[in-house]
Amino acid sequence: MKPSVKSADFLVIGGGVAGLRAAIELASKGTVIVLTKDKPTESTTGYAQGGIAVALSDEDEVGIHYDDTIKAGAGLCNENAVKIMVEEGPEYIRELISWGAEFDKDGTKLSFTREAAHSKKRILHAHGDSTGKEIERVLIKKAQSCPLISRYDFAFTLDLLKAGNRCIGASVLRAGSVINIYAKAVILATGGAGQVYSKTTNPVIATGDGIAIAYRAGALIRDMEFVQFHPTTLYSRGAPQFLLSEAMRGEGAVLKNVHRQRFMHEYHEMAELASRDTVTRAIVSEMVKTHSRHVFLDLTHLDKTFAKNRFPQIYSTCLQYDIDITEDLIPVSPAAHYMMGGVGTNIDGETSIDGLFAAGEVASTGVHGANRLASNSLLEGLVFGARVGKRAAIYAGASSEVTVAKPDVSPDTDSESTFDTEKVRSSLRQIMWNKAGIIRCQKSLDAAKAWIDRKDFICKSPGRNRRDYELRNMMTVALLITNSARVRRGSVGAHYRSDKKDLGDNWQHHSTCEKGKEPVLE
Repeated sequence: MKPSVKSADFLVIGGGVAGLRAAIELASKGTVIVLTKDKPTESTTGYAQGGIAVALSDEDEVGIHYDDTIKAGAGLCNENAVKIMVEEGPEYIRELISWGAEFDKDGTKLSFTREAAHSKKRILHAHGDSTGKEIERVLIKKAQSCPLISRYDFAFTLDLLKAGNRCIGASVLRAGSVINIYAKAVILATGGAGQVYSKTTNPVIATGDGIAIAYRAGALIRDMEFVQFHPTTLYSRGAPQFLLSEAMRGEGAVLKNVHRQRFMHEYHEMAELASRDTVTRAIVSEMVKTHSRHVFLDLTHLDKTFAKNRFPQIYSTCLQYDIDITEDLIPVSPAAHYMMGGVGTNIDGETSIDGLFAAGEVASTGVHGANRLASNSLLEGLVFGARVGKRAAIYAGASSEVTVAKPDVSPDTDSESTFDTEKVRSSLRQIMWNKAGIIRCQKSLDAAKAWIDRKDFICKSPGRNRRDYELRNMMTVALLITNSARVRRGSVGAHYRSDKKDLGDNWQHHSTCEKGKEPVLE
């Protein structure tokens, strides 16, 4: 199939908070094309319930937010990146409000709540538990008001286009046709890879596409062993892994085992407000102890009207599965939630490939270290989306014209697949959950790698449709996670090895993966 050709000054791949904020920043500098894999509102941003962390309350300070983020990151944060995020965050929140964001208020003042591992109330929320949707609404509306921004929805990015070590665009599958889109600068903002695991809070689009295409193009990938698992997702027959916001514990909800006994105080002095990795592992330990598949989240002691108004989306969703959160204990279990690692960038979103930038969950700035502090993700997307936009504009202004190059891989959308895509996809997700999930060891990681290696032909096979290409990306990301976890022979943050519970040697180094090279800890 011969691709058609389009061009713009800037190409933004991804339509969540980071991608939209970058596009808005670029809209005064030239033409911008924003690619969304699905409909405009389908991104992980819209699924963010809890809120957005920012030091804006009277009792809080930027320095305290910094300290909490560093502590949660378990010694592996990029301190400069954290400083930028917490210092610039308030400015971008005020900007969102000026664009029409409606955060919840107590009277005339913004309402703040607390979440795990935060020492102050600093979580802004909107419509109770729909913060991501509100931010997404505002950014989409703002982007629509910019005449130089064009959106291509249901556009799946197959691979990046390069000329030497310079990224000059992307090859895109849309409506059964391939389009090569050329640009002076390309921004990756494709989100995470939760679908690599059988249990995840992420939407079905989160298949690690940005990380995979960047890796294939030769970009450096960093810290992929650090996958955050959210402690509390709804566990009910027929229900999806629906996220039960950490804000529920921030408002006083407690965890109980299947015998209706509280247990978190046995694992950490902060009990329910310990960091996510600690709470997740405590829940797993309690499930093993009690031979159960879940624990309970209990907020029945809270005022019923408050609980319904504070968590309206959670309340209505749980009712669909015959659970009244104001009267019933809610069965919960952990699920894959967020990638701390990703495409390696500096604080301006520059990757190891000229002309390629990354922001948001797809990127690894080091801002989250080994364990992300709750509700820092939306703030990261805003701050670094804007920074990437600024840097990409400078790069494009100084760059010379390039010769159009042929992509490394020519997609063949007319070919016949020689494997059962859905069966392999399901098996991969189960393997990753069981062998490279919350608790790992050398034996389990070796087993995961061996399984992925046996399926290596899939990454080299031509695809028929988006599902085939997604599977290829999921296989690539799964191998990156597994290989990175194998080289980190110790436990830190969200990466926990039952056979290496101490920090291990060189623990403050970062894992890196590059195409054609062995993964290393350096």
